[in-house]
Amino acid sequence: MSSLTLKKCCPLLVFVLCFSFIYAVESNLTINGTVFVNGKRSIAKTDENFICATLDWWPPESCNNGSCSWGRASLLNLDLKNVILLNAIKAFSPLRIRMGGTLQDQVIYQTKDNNTEPCVPFAQSSSGLFGFTNGCLPLARWDELNYFLNHSGAISTFGLNALNGKTIQPNNTATGPWDSSNAASLIRYTFKKGYNIYGWELGNELGGRPIMIGVAPDPYASDTMALHKLIQEIYRGVSIKPKILAPGGNFDRDWFEQYVAKTTNTLDVFTHHIYNLGRGYDPEEQLIQRILDPTVLDGVSDVLKSVEQILKNSGTSAVAWVSEAGGISRSGRDEVSNAFIFSFWYLDQLGLTSVYGTKTYCRQSLIGGNYGLLDTNNFVPNPDYYSALLWHRLMGSYVLSTNFMGTKMIRAYAHCAKQSKGISVLLINLGGNTTVRAKIDINGKQESEMAREEYHLTPMNGNIQSKRVLLNGKALSVGSSGTIPALKGVTANSWEPIKVAPYSVGLVHMPNVVIQACTDVSS
Repeated sequence: MSSLTLKKCCPLLVFVLCFSFIYAVESNLTINGTVFVNGKRSIAKTDENFICATLDWWPPESCNNGSCSWGRASLLNLDLKNVILLNAIKAFSPLRIRMGGTLQDQVIYQTKDNNTEPCVPFAQSSSGLFGFTNGCLPLARWDELNYFLNHSGAISTFGLNALNGKTIQPNNTATGPWDSSNAASLIRYTFKKGYNIYGWELGNELGGRPIMIGVAPDPYASDTMALHKLIQEIYRGVSIKPKILAPGGNFDRDWFEQYVAKTTNTLDVFTHHIYNLGRGYDPEEQLIQRILDPTVLDGVSDVLKSVEQILKNSGTSAVAWVSEAGGISRSGRDEVSNAFIFSFWYLDQLGLTSVYGTKTYCRQSLIGGNYGLLDTNNFVPNPDYYSALLWHRLMGSYVLSTNFMGTKMIRAYAHCAKQSKGISVLLINLGGNTTVRAKIDINGKQESEMAREEYHLTPMNGNIQSKRVLLNGKALSVGSSGTIPALKGVTANSWEPIKVAPYSVGLVHMPNVVIQACTDVSS
């Protein structure tokens, strides 16, 4: 068949063939770029243990749009004897664990003072908040959770029921003072048992822009003061007391400003939530497009900047945490939020939040809900788990001003290194057709130290929706005894550009780079 005949009878086929050819040509495209790092001073500081993950309350019956994604991942039924789960947390040494979530404001605690009989779990109810009745945390389960978290080396925070004692009005506003008696019983028991709780967080998504029930700033501030007094009383004589965290809400400037102004002497950690990719039931193509769109990723900057300004202007000593972030609301979407592509969003959010001085970033979730770091059914790490672990091990607390020139599809961040006096650089290539060769420029000088360590993450078979991830070309898999694989870098000569493949992540540790910003803090 001649080309002319082909064009006449199959114009669509000609288009497809031409498009494929163009794509193949572009897929071999290589461009040069430069990472500019200001090494004179750091611009922000995170907590040393910046990475955090949530253990939630949702029961197996929790479903969204036909997807029942939580399985047995609840604080009430999670298999705490699973070896992979234990090793996954231990690998961070330590990992921050937040116990909490939407249903925490419906939890009653069984304690020595409140030996509720029977202590029943959540049950589906059309008249209950979020479709469930109140649920009870058995005292024995509280003991099990604390033993497990202590054994794993985790740093734990626990979210308290902030609706206890309040009256829910027809307009979905909760009024009246917080009844702290049940929480006080749990906290006293925890203290007497010697369980180490880093902080107690009051409420979940009741302040700011509430998802269902809201509490006004003034009463929320009063309730926070009540919790503060409770902690001072119970931990009297203890030099380092648990932190007070609140409100764990979605951003609303007016609400946040009023609340912070009234808690300057009672709040240690200001917590807020971020879900900036839309709804989990949106078509997967739309979610993928959002993740690969730099302007969408940058969109969260306004919220982070506003929170930073609110805290600074108020005079409070409280620091900011993103205490819950899943990117996609409504329990996520398995085809995207458990796949390799989600690491682009996740790592970029870690980079952005650190730039704006956020101390800790807590992922929703450690396990469960189609956006867990671990698979809900078999506990095997999803790609994001390895991204989080590499960040934790390589990226230190001090953040450096970083820019990339060459293409807008490269996201670049740099920190003082965690394992040395040098620096670590994160490069995310959102482009699927272009390899980027990146040079490092520090204070106007091309870096040429002897050697560096590189960690390149790529999806299995180049499929960004794969749940398998490769580190420097080798598939990462849990060992037969449930061990987490070693994450080993490859040594590269620093005079060679960093090669970042299409749709990949590169983390680079440059231990011998000496800059003022990192020398000052290390000394």
